[in-house]
Amino acid sequence: MSEVKLLSEPRNYAVVHLPGRQFPGVVFQGDSLQFLIRDLERAAAEQDPIERAEEIDAVLERLKEVRAHYEAVMAREGVKLPYLR
Repeated sequence: MSEVKLLSEPRNYAVVHLPGRQFPGVVFQGDSLQFLIRDLERAAAEQDPIERAEEIDAVLERLKEVRAHYEAVMAREGVKLPYLR
């Protein structure tokens, strides 16, 4: 039986390698995922275009931090990224 391999410390998300998958992925805690969705829904409902853009940028920055962590873990593990940078 194959097992999930934890590649990073668990926080609000973790980098894991699932059985049968070529590349590791990112697993979010349910509440962290809900907060991202909630913040994007708020941004989508925002009438002021400047406020909307700022709220979207805040979520985008959080996701970029997750991606940077993923890329650092991949480099440390010697695993090629599943996408071009």
